[in-house]
Amino acid sequence: MYKQAITIGAILAALAVILGAFGAHGLKSLVTPERLQVFETGVRYHFYHSIALIIAGILYAQYPVRQMKLATLLFIIGIALFSGSLYAIVFSGIYGGSIGPLGVLTPIGGVFFIIAWVLMAIGVMRKA
Repeated sequence: MYKQAITIGAILAALAVILGAFGAHGLKSLVTPERLQVFETGVRYHFYHSIALIIAGILYAQYPVRQMKLATLLFIIGIALFSGSLYAIVFSGIYGGSIGPLGVLTPIGGVFFIIAWVLMAIGVMRKA
């Protein structure tokens, strides 16, 4: 077990639930339906990858390889970049602003998610 990954995953999952509730109850009157959908996408991927982080932490007990640890780090970075940039897009819109070129962080975060999943698979296949 990789205790740090499980702990961070659980905290990030709780944050995803909080943000999801905020989106469902607090944002509807503040943003357009399109922006709300962007926010919901951020929350959905945030939650999926928080669970993936917990799973990677649990798998580490059986597959204690470098790829599994690296996957956990990339899941965290992916959440920050992908979901974080979507949240920033929505919140900047509330105040009439824009995140400008930082919108490129969303697909970069998605690439981090993909690499993390591949590393998890490699870690399972390459058990030491």
